[in-house]
Amino acid sequence: MNDETQWLSPREQHAWRAYIRLNQKLFARLGSELQTQSKLSGADFAILVALTDEPADRLRFQELAKAVDFEQSRLSHQIARMVKRGLVAREECAEDGRGAFVTITDQGREAIEAAAPKHVAAVRRLVLDAISPEELDTLGDIATRIVKHLDETAP
Repeated sequence: MNDETQWLSPREQHAWRAYIRLNQKLFARLGSELQTQSKLSGADFAILVALTDEPADRLRFQELAKAVDFEQSRLSHQIARMVKRGLVAREECAEDGRGAFVTITDQGREAIEAAAPKHVAAVRRLVLDAISPEELDTLGDIATRIVKHLDETAP
């Protein structure tokens, strides 16, 4: 072991491990419910949400990768699977021969519109019902601050 390592205190370790366990359990449960109820994976859902958040219902690959925090290769494989299922389409970019757009299809829109109410109900049941309004504000503040810090310290 390195003598210079600043190990986590018992308090820090407790908070960190609780946070990690929360993420593991929550995303496993939400993913399982999405798959069972809507036949969408968590990745499918994240991509469809990102696309529907755009007025044109489409994003360039690079913008979509950033929006869902996927590496290019993971996104390419995921989009290929979603194209085969008819959820999204790939469109070449006329201005840039190397660029491409990912566009939501009618089938993709139907899938996200059917899945979203069930997903929101699960989020409410699994998270929001377990915390107070004040804790919700604190959770939002902490999450926003950590995301900002991650963005600022990205390599």
